[in-house]
Amino acid sequence: MHVPDGFIDAPLSAATGAVAAGALAVSLRGARRELDERTAPLAGLVAAFIFAVQMLNFPVAAGTSGHLLGGALAAILVGPFTGVLCVSVVLLMQGILFADGGLTALGVNITDMALVTTVVGYAVFRGLVKVLPRGRRSVTVASFAAALLSVPAAAVAFTLIYALGGTTDVAIGKVATAMIGVHVLIGLGEAVITALTVGAVIAVRPDLVYGARGLRQRLKLRVNGELVDAPPARPVPATALPQALGSARAGRYPHHRKMWLTGLIASLVLAGFVSFYASASPDGLEKVAHDQGIDKKTGRHASDGSPLAGYGVRDVSDARLSGGLAGVIGVGATVVAGSTVFWAVRRRRGAAESAASSSRGV
Repeated sequence: MHVPDGFIDAPLSAATGAVAAGALAVSLRGARRELDERTAPLAGLVAAFIFAVQMLNFPVAAGTSGHLLGGALAAILVGPFTGVLCVSVVLLMQGILFADGGLTALGVNITDMALVTTVVGYAVFRGLVKVLPRGRRSVTVASFAAALLSVPAAAVAFTLIYALGGTTDVAIGKVATAMIGVHVLIGLGEAVITALTVGAVIAVRPDLVYGARGLRQRLKLRVNGELVDAPPARPVPATALPQALGSARAGRYPHHRKMWLTGLIASLVLAGFVSFYASASPDGLEKVAHDQGIDKKTGRHASDGSPLAGYGVRDVSDARLSGGLAGVIGVGATVVAGSTVFWAVRRRRGAAESAASSSRGV
């Protein structure tokens, strides 16, 4: 659903740019509360994973494909504020390096694909988690529903934006019907990807899933062949707390690094190899834009001269190798850019906490 240059007029592009800038400013502040030394590196990986999976267009109807938007997935894994930043980093990398999504339309894309999907997806997720039984399966079910609804919500948001600032005279009713119809189907694919990813992470490291924080399951012990609840753990004495924390961290972080490397390798494989087999059909917005005449004033992308434009490496004649290299470069650039942003946010949080402690005389 990457909006190119020329779909939306200059005044509304500027207005959505202001909305996007405000959302990013709020998200930077909110992300300080969501990120810690464990989840900050994960956030950079989430951005890279979303970039990789967005290269995997899947067929949804005759001559139409869809791809992950990722807002709901990012919000559930690393938090809603951090989720907005994750998707925004992806959109920035795609626009600058790959000429995917117009640069003058960057505010439209961030507002639609990062802000709307994250807010709607996380709101649905939190609402369902509160009413469903507390357990890992409920988190996965809520993830599915959140992702499913976030995609048509983005389609509605685009339709409203186009109604206010579209550059062609097209019946908005037809645009809305076509956009919502095809994006409900794309939402099903998004829901499957999101539920599978959240389910996989929560199965091995539920402590790293932001949406699963507070989820507690009693430890079970087998006694005489039957599972019974284990007695509650004894509290750790204050004098032994530093040693206990040190031991926990020493045992936890190697597993965290292993998971990070596993996720990075998976992202590189998806973008560098699996992406070659993705559907070549136009995505939902491209198909609707062509059918309804929205694309009549599409402008030339400012990054058309990029050596990676179109998700291929210039001067590499082999299509498989060209696309694979572009995907690997994209994952690498995204994980570096995302990790840098989230490391800086985490550092600001640490500095603020140190200043607060000093002011209290701690």
